[in-house]
Amino acid sequence: MSNKSLNTEKIRWDLVRFFYKNVNDPQLDEDVKRLVSMYRNFHSVHAGKLEKTLGLAMRDLVEMEMLGEKIGTYVSLLRSLEVANSAVKAKEAEINVLTSKEAGEHCEFFTIELATLSDEVLMRWYAKDTFVAKHRSWIEHARIFKPHMLTESVESALTKREPFGESSWGEFHEELSSDIEIRYRGKKKNLEEALDLMDSLRNDDERAKVMELLNEALGGYFAKYAAQTLWMVTGSCAVEDEERKYPHPMAYRNMSNRVSDGMVNALHDAVRDVASPLAKRFYRLKAKHLGLDVLRWSDKNAPIPLTSDVKIPFDEAKKMVISAYQNFSPTLASRVRGMFKENRVDAHVVKGRADGAFCTWPVLPDKKPHAFVFLNYLGDMRDVMTLAHEVGHGVHGELAGFKQGTLMCNVPTAYAETASIFGEMTTFNFLKKRLLESKDKESLLALLMQKLSDSMNTMVRQIGFSNLERRIHGMDMASATWQKPKKRSVEELNAIWLETIVELYGEEGEVFTYEDMDHFWTYVSHFHSPFYVYGYAFGELLTQSLYAAAPQYGDRFESLYLDLLRSGSTKSVVELLAPFGLDPTSKTFWKDGIKIGIGRMLEEAEELSREMGIEL
Repeated sequence: MSNKSLNTEKIRWDLVRFFYKNVNDPQLDEDVKRLVSMYRNFHSVHAGKLEKTLGLAMRDLVEMEMLGEKIGTYVSLLRSLEVANSAVKAKEAEINVLTSKEAGEHCEFFTIELATLSDEVLMRWYAKDTFVAKHRSWIEHARIFKPHMLTESVESALTKREPFGESSWGEFHEELSSDIEIRYRGKKKNLEEALDLMDSLRNDDERAKVMELLNEALGGYFAKYAAQTLWMVTGSCAVEDEERKYPHPMAYRNMSNRVSDGMVNALHDAVRDVASPLAKRFYRLKAKHLGLDVLRWSDKNAPIPLTSDVKIPFDEAKKMVISAYQNFSPTLASRVRGMFKENRVDAHVVKGRADGAFCTWPVLPDKKPHAFVFLNYLGDMRDVMTLAHEVGHGVHGELAGFKQGTLMCNVPTAYAETASIFGEMTTFNFLKKRLLESKDKESLLALLMQKLSDSMNTMVRQIGFSNLERRIHGMDMASATWQKPKKRSVEELNAIWLETIVELYGEEGEVFTYEDMDHFWTYVSHFHSPFYVYGYAFGELLTQSLYAAAPQYGDRFESLYLDLLRSGSTKSVVELLAPFGLDPTSKTFWKDGIKIGIGRMLEEAEELSREMGIEL
């Protein structure tokens, strides 16, 4: 099915409705000027006076944040549509340099002064000002970073240089990756299309050929650039972490996520000890379905013979997802419909757009959150699940945005994936129920195998990525001690990449062979946001545990779940899960989540396979 016949050509954002006419709109320039004026006024009114002006300062901060979100989100969304557009890149750079300079000059005093306010002063503010009291969680969380704050002049300098830091390397990496192409059967295929071929081609030799071509395309100059980008990220983080006296490179991310180091380590250990053996079982079962003794890495996401080759038009995918959400929660389904009605989903694949998928949900100056979903929709069931995933982010952000406002609607990355993965599970279980009722066991098994494949990627693959991150940021092979990171060559990074693969998927020939995949670390953009990736596995297991708890709460579950989403960043994961009787600090929590999630699905897939004469 062609891209056009997927009916995605009209699934495009209407950015004019929410933002500006174009990158040259005079209103954009006026808003930037107004934001700069607000920064300067913020300093003149509140610097050195926060004890007396905290209430007004919090209100001013929120107004600045909403206007900044409008400006920043707009240029970021434009860039995702055309990552190499010189006019958009120039405008974004111009805005980022100016706003970073002015924010660094006039706003850095705030968090430092806020951290130094006495508890007595804050308690008085909480008692007399409802707006400050509403933001108590945000304020108290900001204050935990006091031991790691530098002087105002240093913090100001760091903010001013942000447009020229590791993020700029990541942006250029995104631009270069959008130009990656292979030639397959006489036609050019971009990175997204090449990866989709490996997920959809029926012939194992053809999949292997695509991987070989893509691995070659990712090598050369791109691999060298990717290696240099990682060095800039790890090196700059190491310098800053040392100056701020963080005990190890993951400390800042863990603190920001409101989770303990022990909790994160337990997650990694559970995936290694429990999920990894299950993954090997799953891929051996997949090999049996594919008629292979050992899988090549290019077979990892291959469709089993029971899976249909029929591509799913976007309109049909949309109906599937909305029906699944409606079946669970009319409240959530209504929010999803709103994203489509207001043209806040963009899914049409064309050359030059960013890879992957994402959702962002700025609270704009109208004080309303608006979720914007970006996809590269190519029509398979995995793309349907990606749609369910991203609109899950959207409903999460909107519910939290309406309840908590702009400062507290962005959920920490450790559980930012909760609603998105819950959306996937909701859609999966909706489709599974339909197949059970129809007694179509072949389609049911195909659906189960696809979901297992996605869950293995979300959990085992992402923890593999996290292990690679930990190694390049200085953790030893035993995952026990940290040293300063080293500048790594492409060959060294290839070797570390393979080590982390073998650690979770087995030695060469045990389940997989690993030819022509040594450069596949190069296109992973999440490495440019250190230690973001473990949040996927965190969210997967948290969601599996929530799903398992749902039956005991009956009709009350939806209400409890919506309250969880509306909490935004106001609660820790321990507080969020307490109403469901779950304790993520328990030594068995993560292992139990794996067993009740992919463990049970795998047993069901194995039983259905045995009924069809296929068993390990």
